Amino acid sequence: MSNLRIAVAQINCVVGDLDHNAALILDAARVAQAQGADLLLTPELALCGYPPEDLLLRPDFHRACARHLARIAAEAPALALLVGHPHAAGDRLFNAASLIRGGRVEATYFKRRLPNYEVFDEERYFDEGTEPLVVEVAGVRVGVNICADVWEPGAAEAAAQAGAQLLAVLNASPFHLNKPVTREQVLAARIAATGIPAIYCNLVGGQDELVFDGASFALDRSGRLAWRASHCREHLHVVELRDGDIAAGTLPPETPVEQDCYEALVLGVRDYLGKNRFDKALIGLSGGVDSALTLCIAVDALGADRVRAVMMPSPYTAQMSLDDSRQLIANLGVRYDEVSIAPAMDTFEHMLAPLLGDTVADATEENIQARSRGLMLMALSNKTGAIVLTTGNKSEMAVGYATLYGDMAGGFAVIKDIYKTFVYRLCAWRNGVKPDIPQNILTRAPSAELRPGQTDQDSLPPYEVLDAIIEAYMERDESPRRIIAGGFAEADVRRVVGLLRRNEYKRRQAPPGVRVTERGFGKDWRYPITNRYVDEY
Repeated sequence: MSNLRIAVAQINCVVGDLDHNAALILDAARVAQAQGADLLLTPELALCGYPPEDLLLRPDFHRACARHLARIAAEAPALALLVGHPHAAGDRLFNAASLIRGGRVEATYFKRRLPNYEVFDEERYFDEGTEPLVVEVAGVRVGVNICADVWEPGAAEAAAQAGAQLLAVLNASPFHLNKPVTREQVLAARIAATGIPAIYCNLVGGQDELVFDGASFALDRSGRLAWRASHCREHLHVVELRDGDIAAGTLPPETPVEQDCYEALVLGVRDYLGKNRFDKALIGLSGGVDSALTLCIAVDALGADRVRAVMMPSPYTAQMSLDDSRQLIANLGVRYDEVSIAPAMDTFEHMLAPLLGDTVADATEENIQARSRGLMLMALSNKTGAIVLTTGNKSEMAVGYATLYGDMAGGFAVIKDIYKTFVYRLCAWRNGVKPDIPQNILTRAPSAELRPGQTDQDSLPPYEVLDAIIEAYMERDESPRRIIAGGFAEADVRRVVGLLRRNEYKRRQAPPGVRVTERGFGKDWRYPITNRYVDEY
């Protein structure tokens, strides 16, 4: 068998920016040719970005993609290119990969497995392909698959039966915790069934709530890892097929899950702001762990000069919260302002007194504090053009421990898919890199500081219990009966599930944020707001 050099282009495409994406592909092709590659492999739908969602319903979008594919064919260097793109054929639309060589599209493969679960909705847009595609490059027969094709038996085996000696897989596989390991296990199962090595080229970059982490890789015909690309970074690397198998390359060191998650959050923030043309970010500090982590992520994503923090104390704000925030700011070097909301609280109390009468103070007055802060942040956002990054975590979003138009006000929710218990783990990891978060923030009892002596556990079960119940009910679809049988107190389960069910209306009004778990409160959570189903207890 001939030897083959395959360039894997792990690139950061922008949905809908066809000029940019075509230029990325052509630049990668030129670099790959200079490095002696015979074939360039790009990610799934690299030409238009992934997921293009309802852009795919527009015929003009199909025509624009076809024009840019023709442009790539006309301008590409002499090596062969496998380019991911949508392909319209009459009234049918396919998720496709085309082999470009010699100035033309030589062959096109149509994705056979269309995922319609989690964040995927491909059956809404695409028709299924039915035939394998095997192309010859430098004397090697290369079978083509696209992403979900390798997540179940069928498409890879069909390529092998058609004579493939190598499987090239174009992917747009979004990140969640431990996903890279799962991908390698899935592809290893296809190799065990086919006996041929495989190369997996994954997209990298943030797209709304999704983060594509790259981590492209190659497995030899025994299913062993032969090479892996960088995590959450663009990467171009030439993989060699020698004597029918992938030549082993240098493997990056294994990284802890906290690092993988943190890097995904940083990439998600950087790309959400960059791709939507926001220059700066604005964060309301509280002296607590959530806003501290959000600020660190923003600074690492954008640089300290593009981040501004505002502390808005009330009469209930502890001095330690002010001290800790000032120390955090000194460590990170961002612009910082302190503005008391006490005058706003007094004004609203005076304005509302004739309307509320002698009613007892309750969550109404607490929410006025949060909404006063939200008003301040949004005013600064409007005046400066900076986007407000909200600081609520997944535990709070699940049970509604957040204020509409208050701490939920903003443009992007950085840690909305991070459980409170994992917030602390991420902070510990970040402090291991550079100890910017004051230790007192990590050890004090969490509090919204909306009334004297308040702590989160006045209203919620301990976070270890809360997070475990949310994960079981929300991510694994376990019934309350099963959760209780797993050892949780029935009172806690009823309380948490009840809160989660009641607060769907709040979550629908929350800004988007980075998804890092197997199921976030976004594209893969679609429960009705109006819902009278009674869970099984």
